[in-house]
Parts: sequence; C-alpha cells; structure tokens
Amino acid sequence: MWSTSSVVAVLQVGATFAASMNGRQPLRHPLDSLAVVLLLVGPLALLGRERWPVATVGMTVATTTLYLGMGYPYGPVFLSVVVAVFTAIRRGHRYSTYVWLAAGLVALWAAYQWSPRIVETHGPLHFLFIVGWMGVLLAVSEIARIQTVRAEERKRAEEEEAERRAADRRLQLAQELHDVLAHHISLINVQASVALHLLDEKPESARPALTAIKEASRESLNELRTALDLLRRGEAPRKPAPGLADLGELIAGVQASGLLVTLERRGEPREVPAAVGQAAYRIVQEALTNVTRHSKARSARVRIGYTDGIEIEVVDDGIGGQAEEGTGLSGMRRRAESLGGSFEAGPVPGGGFRVWARLPGGAT
Repeated sequence: MWSTSSVVAVLQVGATFAASMNGRQPLRHPLDSLAVVLLLVGPLALLGRERWPVATVGMTVATTTLYLGMGYPYGPVFLSVVVAVFTAIRRGHRYSTYVWLAAGLVALWAAYQWSPRIVETHGPLHFLFIVGWMGVLLAVSEIARIQTVRAEERKRAEEEEAERRAADRRLQLAQELHDVLAHHISLINVQASVALHLLDEKPESARPALTAIKEASRESLNELRTALDLLRRGEAPRKPAPGLADLGELIAGVQASGLLVTLERRGEPREVPAAVGQAAYRIVQEALTNVTRHSKARSARVRIGYTDGIEIEVVDDGIGGQAEEGTGLSGMRRRAESLGGSFEAGPVPGGGFRVWARLPGGAT
C-alpha cells in the first residue's frame, strides 16, 4: 500500500514540476502550495483503495479535475486516477466508477468553457485526448476484472471439486466401515450364540467359537482404526485393501461360524485393478454377511468367473433372504455400478438367495 502510494506521489509531484519548467506551458498557472496539495491528495487517497475503492475513485477524480480546471501545468497528474480506477473495476465496482469518471469529464469540460485561458492553451482536441485516454483505461481495467472473475471461478470450481472428492471419499469410507463391521459383528453374534450353547453342554468345545470372536473383534478394531486415520489425518491405510486373493481367508472366517461355504473359480485367474479386486471382495463379504444375518442357510456357494470381466455369484440354500433392497444390497449395487459393472439379487426357485455381479476386469 505505502509503496504504491509513495511512488505515485513522487511521480505526480516531481514529474509535474519538471514538466512545468520546460517552457512549453507558458500560459498555465505556476505551481504553488495549493497545486502541491492537490497533487498529493490523490496518492494519499490510494492508501484506502482496497477498503473503499469507490470513495478512492471519487477523491482522485475530484482532485485531478480541480487541479486541471484551475489551470495548473500538465504532467502525470492522472496516475492516482489510473490506480484507483483499475482497482475499483477489478474488484467489480464498475458502474460507480463510470459515474465518477463521467462526472469528472463533465466538470473538466465546464472548466474549459469557463476559462478562455485554458481553452487557448489546450482546446477541444486535448479534451478528446483525455476522453480517449480514459477509454483505454476502462478497457484495460475491464480485461483485468474479467481475468480476476475467471480466476475466482476456477478457484471456486477447484474448491467445489475438492469438497466433492472429499465427500465421495467419506461416503466410500462409510461404506467400507458398514461392510466390515456388519460382517464381523454378524460373525461375532453367531459365534457368541454357539459359545453360550456350548458352555452349558460342552464347555471344552467353546474355545474355537471364542477364538473366532477374538479374531473377528480384532479385525474390526483394525479396520476402524484405519478408517479413523484416513478421516483425521489422511494417512495411508495400515495394510493394502483386500482383493480376490484374500477370499480364502474371508471364507475361512465365515465357515468358523458354522456355515459351509465353497469357493469355485472358473477361468484363468489373473491380476485385476485394485479397485475391482476390492469391490469383488466387499461384494462377496456383504453377501455372506447377509446369509448369516437374514437366512437360515446351512451352506453357500461363492463362484468367481474370469471372463472378459469378473463375474461374482453367491448363492445360499436358506429361506430366500430379504425381498427389499436394504443397506447391504444397495451398497453392493453401488460398488458394481460405480465401476461400470452390473448387479442383480433376489430369491431363487426352491429357496435360497442369489447375488450376482459383473465387474470390468482387464489386466493391470
């Protein structure tokens, strides 16, 4: 602020003194103390141009018009007007600035008409030069304003995109937490029921159920800590996201609850993108969770087909599951469709429930 105002003050006063002594303006009034004050008021007004841009334009235009109207020598007396107008228009105060400039031109024209001495020295052509100069100033200021507006729009769009990505990430984490916690808590519930039953009849056989409860609870806590780390500090996951290679461990944990689960792979297994592998794992996990929670199944079959994509099928022999699409089914559908895949789920004839999904699975 001070540097700009100081430079303008030095140029307006110093260069105008120099211009008044070159002998080319003999009919202009010599510079006196009032002229110096008028030359300094504009630069001083620039100190408030960011806070009061329109008032600054008014002050610089008024003092410059008064200076010229009183017949003082020409020089770089418009510098303070240039800075004030540029700042005001760049910040969007267009019409108020236009009004002040128009008022200044009208006042200057009236001064030219009132003082024959001024007209004799600088006639209508000089006035037209000032009008043209102001037109250039307005054009440059408008270009700067447009660039500023576009820069602000780009910044706002980038911020909105960042917020959208953050919201999508939070939604993804919420889905991950739902799938993981629902799965492990369902297994804990089943194993707890088994353990309570065995404690009464065969206490020595309750250890496997209690061990499964311990493992499921530990895994739940680890997943919860990972999600909280991502939410709080954006840290990297403690371990890689699960994929198709981890289905064996998943199925072993489900079998510990008493459900017989078989895994079939068709086609030649291959590496798939991490997002596809994770989605396939979560779909199988949620489907098996629904089997343990919502059906009276004794067995389930998980089939993974490697074609031009990845086909997933989970079928149980229970009572048919739920007819309505709850949180689990909608989450599986969202996972598949977000990757450009498809999803189906529903009862099968003769009892049981089938979950089917197809995901794109080109080689990585």
